[in-house]
Amino acid sequence: MTALAPANTVTDLSYLLDHTSHVLKSRMTAALSEIGLTPRMHCVLVHALEEERTQIQLAEIGDMDKTTMVVTVDALEKTGLAERRPSSTDRRARIIAVSEKGAETARRGQEIVDRVHAEALGALPDGERDVLVRALRRLAEGHLSTPVEQAQPVRRQRERNK
Repeated sequence: MTALAPANTVTDLSYLLDHTSHVLKSRMTAALSEIGLTPRMHCVLVHALEEERTQIQLAEIGDMDKTTMVVTVDALEKTGLAERRPSSTDRRARIIAVSEKGAETARRGQEIVDRVHAEALGALPDGERDVLVRALRRLAEGHLSTPVEQAQPVRRQRERNK
């Protein structure tokens, strides 16, 4: 005899957030690939341009582990968009310096990111766009701002582009 699955009593928020996040990420990845960037490369360029930041700081901002950060910076160096340099404040640390070509690519990348976000929000009626963004921001900065510590961490599936 087959047991009946329990019925959802509330909206499956996990599915809605996971699915829309995955689709948005796939669209972002495809759009940025047109200029030879990945979302991670774009994230590193944009945040390295804001101020002098070490690889470790940029990895934290982009929610990347060390290996992923190294691979990302290697790709940026290979394409001439950025380079590792000694920090001006800590000789042991390496910063990511963005080249002129990298700064222009970051600007173009940001236009693409903004366009993809605008297209996603544009699929909603005018009155719902601001409501959705405010509600998501409230969750991200409030109740869902900090992951629960666990023995085996949940694998993160997203990048943060602030």
